[in-house]
Amino acid sequence: MRLLMVYPQYPDTFWSFKHALKFVSKKAAFPPLGLLTVASMFPPEWEKKLVDLNVNRLLDKDITWADYVLISAMTVQRESVKNVIKQCKNLGTKVICGGPLFTTGYQEFEDVDHFVLGEAEITLPLFLRDLAAGNAKHVYDSKERPPISLTPAPMWSLINMKHYISMNMQYSRGCPFDCEFCDIVQLNGRVPRTKSKEQFLNELEVLYATGWRGGVFIVDDNFIGNKKKLKEEILPAIIQWRSEKGHSFTFNTEASINLADDDELLNLMVEAGFGTVFIGIETPNEESLVECSKLQNRNRSLVESVKKIQRFGLEVQGGFIVGFDSDPQSIFKTQIEFIQNSGIVTAMVGLLNAPPGTRLYQRLKQENRILKSFSGNNTELSLNFIPRMDHEALINGYKHILNTIYAPKPFYARVRMFLKEYKPPKLTGTFHFYYIRAFFRSMWYLGLKESGRWHYWKMFVTTLISQPRKFPTSIVMSIYGYHFRKVLKTT
Repeated sequence: MRLLMVYPQYPDTFWSFKHALKFVSKKAAFPPLGLLTVASMFPPEWEKKLVDLNVNRLLDKDITWADYVLISAMTVQRESVKNVIKQCKNLGTKVICGGPLFTTGYQEFEDVDHFVLGEAEITLPLFLRDLAAGNAKHVYDSKERPPISLTPAPMWSLINMKHYISMNMQYSRGCPFDCEFCDIVQLNGRVPRTKSKEQFLNELEVLYATGWRGGVFIVDDNFIGNKKKLKEEILPAIIQWRSEKGHSFTFNTEASINLADDDELLNLMVEAGFGTVFIGIETPNEESLVECSKLQNRNRSLVESVKKIQRFGLEVQGGFIVGFDSDPQSIFKTQIEFIQNSGIVTAMVGLLNAPPGTRLYQRLKQENRILKSFSGNNTELSLNFIPRMDHEALINGYKHILNTIYAPKPFYARVRMFLKEYKPPKLTGTFHFYYIRAFFRSMWYLGLKESGRWHYWKMFVTTLISQPRKFPTSIVMSIYGYHFRKVLKTT
């Protein structure tokens, strides 16, 4: 068999980093880890190719070469998915689909030959068995949560790594928390399933053997879901491995705010080469936290928790939401003040939406408040349900948050706030020459062409003189700000 794997295109969103990537001459932030991993689960005698539409075009000759086209996607990639399916159908090539988009809503895609839903470790072998017997079914699905000790290392040979700013890996699946708006529990369960120390180190070795030297995003739903194992086994093993490899990799990941409660874990993560952690803050409004069951964020000073993590040497990226039933009219002002005071430079603020299958979706459906399907774009100016707050007031308030926090003056003020708290660890990792290119391009685009250039130069000079160790970080964050403002213009 010949298998063509296709990763659909992302729209220009907050997390695409499209406008920042041009500073380093890269085409995409991360490769399609899911497809690369699933590729290793297919029979080794099958011929395999991969086309990432965020990097390359999908040509008709690619499709006609294949016996099957395999598509995996997230909700935000829906429109690109439909175009790929149409192109395949026009050329008469059969299509297999799997991944989060299809697991939560495959019914809307009528022209797909086979759906392999749920976790591929369970459903893909069933499909391959039936395919070999000549009686493959239309839908394969299972709610079973397999141990991820069954998961093979990704097939890195299918991509050209030079197109990406970072590689990615998975250590665990699942999250112990059950926030009402989140579909992670539906997709991956509440009990974190982890890889063994040996398995994870082997995957590091496989990636290292490709020649990769640089950033690695650990894509887990909540990296610290099993703190005990991290502290006793995984992080000490990573620390030793990095020491032996010359600290070639640096890491970033996602975690919950209770990371701030564990000094030992914070120290180990920084020593293991972690530099950034994304945390779902959501809202400083206690009533809204209660409403969405974000219990881990309650009864604490969220600002102090964020600053503590920053002082240990981790940059905190934050997710924020407006549109909860419990949000008061003052929520927009409160969110702006929190973001500015916390020094969270990369602050992704989105309108609340209800993904299919979540507890939020079920509640709103019972209340007859669901309006349409969920787009998956965190910064789109639409909701898929009827909010309690006046719709126009909510949209205008949301726009006000974005227009305020990413305007040059408050944005650079927030960078300075972060740098004041941030205690950078000893410099590790591999130097790349494209860093120099990014530095000079930042001076051109941000220091000469952008309207807020005075604020760039003010931060540039003051950081270089008073905090030279933090100067590279300030340039990276300036470039992020450029991307966010570009995205804002299209929102």
